[in-house]
Amino acid sequence: MKMKNRSKLATEQRNPRSRGLDALSSLEIVDIINAEDALVAQAVGKQRKAIAAAVDLITERFARGGRLFYVGAGTSGRLGVLDASECPPTFGSPPSMVQGIIAGGRRALVRSAEGAEDHASDGRDAVNAKKITKRDTVVGIAACGLTPYVLGALKRAKSIGAATIMLACNPETASLVSVDVTINPVVGPEVVAGSTRMKAGTATKLVLNTLTTASMIRMGKVYDNLMVDLRASCDKLRDRSERIVMELTGLTRRQSAKLLTDARGGVKLAVVMHFRQTTRTRAARILKESNNSLRQAIE
Repeated sequence: MKMKNRSKLATEQRNPRSRGLDALSSLEIVDIINAEDALVAQAVGKQRKAIAAAVDLITERFARGGRLFYVGAGTSGRLGVLDASECPPTFGSPPSMVQGIIAGGRRALVRSAEGAEDHASDGRDAVNAKKITKRDTVVGIAACGLTPYVLGALKRAKSIGAATIMLACNPETASLVSVDVTINPVVGPEVVAGSTRMKAGTATKLVLNTLTTASMIRMGKVYDNLMVDLRASCDKLRDRSERIVMELTGLTRRQSAKLLTDARGGVKLAVVMHFRQTTRTRAARILKESNNSLRQAIE
């Protein structure tokens, strides 16, 4: 979908509250940006039902062995790749479970490749390259809601039967895309007109954080509010693993470290081994029988 005149889009309009920016002091500029940023969380909150519906779609596909793909260009694409890359260390998910696709490929992560977003066929080809199926979910991210690369990817994903979600920040374009769920936090004009790396980018980050976090919680990767499926891949995460085991079991630091060693670093396994007084192999079986839910396994 092409639009020659985008001046009426909310993300392209001039913000009356930030007029005369270049004549202001540093503190005045900071205050204006901060005041505009304060509007973002409210805009995202108004999309709570749509976000929850998207979480249900993603979770249902995850339960069938499906994957989640973010597709975007520029800032939107980078935010998708960022959120996807944080899932394995936080939730112990395989890298294939949540993936980011950005127009222009890996090079576009660190250097602008604006022209890469203009071809719907490239988005279609990216979906084909990932061998996306009807068990998967594709989230198209485009602040303006019109990015050809993203629309091409969504159109192809929908034709395959995958679940489709559109994340945009423009009320003018939200209804123009045929998807299962539309998430449209309207943050209004940017402080610097058209710079969607600002409020629209912040809104995007908030929504993506919520989509993956809520979905992983629903998949049993969080117990209470603790990340019990984390991967202890560095000193910080090893320390966190020990503290989680200590808190859940009441064991000392040394005992928790020993238990984690016996569990080969698995926090969930360690906790089940403690409460069920069993071996790692048996604990793994109990978890599997409990749909990977630590709460079910120990309570």
